[in-house]
Amino acid sequence: MNRKRIYVAGHDGMVGSAIVRRLTSQGYCEIIRRSLSELNLIDQHRAESFFKETRIDEVYLAAAMVGGIHANNTYPAEFIYKNLMIECNVIHAAHNAGIQKLLFLGSSCIYPQMAPQPITEEALLTGHLEPTNEPYAIAKIAGIKLCESYNRQYGLDYRSVMPTNLYGPNDNFHPENSHALPALLRRFHEAVQSKADEVVVWGTGKPRREFLHVDDLADAVVHIMNLTPEILAAHTRPMLSHINIGTGVDCTIAELAETIARVTGFKGRLVFDTTKPDGTPRKLLDVSRLKALGWQPKYDLETGLQNAYRWFLENLNSFRS
Repeated sequence: MNRKRIYVAGHDGMVGSAIVRRLTSQGYCEIIRRSLSELNLIDQHRAESFFKETRIDEVYLAAAMVGGIHANNTYPAEFIYKNLMIECNVIHAAHNAGIQKLLFLGSSCIYPQMAPQPITEEALLTGHLEPTNEPYAIAKIAGIKLCESYNRQYGLDYRSVMPTNLYGPNDNFHPENSHALPALLRRFHEAVQSKADEVVVWGTGKPRREFLHVDDLADAVVHIMNLTPEILAAHTRPMLSHINIGTGVDCTIAELAETIARVTGFKGRLVFDTTKPDGTPRKLLDVSRLKALGWQPKYDLETGLQNAYRWFLENLNSFRS
């Protein structure tokens, strides 16, 4: 049994809870968790005190403020401020506490809006960001550069991964502030329950997106965290160290909606509201680096959606509104 003490920041979110499940399945018995009420990572003093008082061997930094297009457009100041504060406080406090290993979770929105497809890690900082989530993306880019800078100056082993669009257990199914996939899943479910003859999908349905089940993400980040520095160094560079995590396969939003309709049993028609923004035309990650490091996903989209929908049904009462 592995006796390392591992702190998972954001353990009760979709990503953090998946990492906890994965670590637990591998026998990591000392997983340190703190709820927001116990530890607000935006508070620098509390973050510093926590790291100084708690013996920690490794950190998975999954805590973040996240949301879809509507949330990013509505709360841009909160998105950039809260995410910058969380990552700055955790990374600096971890360094001050002598923690050598940390893994930072970013997002594929760090890449330019019109980046060549599929998007390689080298596309970072080569063009303009998607305006709807630029504040969030800037914060995540800063997180990558924080890790790289602390590595360069202090000889640490802080790693960064950039997941594609995620879904799965513990997702946010809020009808307005969630990402596209969980919002659609809820919308289709409610249409089935109300016997509606149509479901409205935001945008034209033409943008292409890549989706990764969160349990696959958790498996990938634990895999990357456990790689030796020598193996990692053979595939990354000190100032281009982040690693894309995805499936390498995308679909249109219309195809996603059709798949969700099958999973939920919706038999009506799809209506596309073209007054709503589409966002980036296409966002497919190049996962060559990840594959070279020995990892591939287990879930295809439809199987993953079936898993996510089962979890949604089992927890329906917890997010009714």
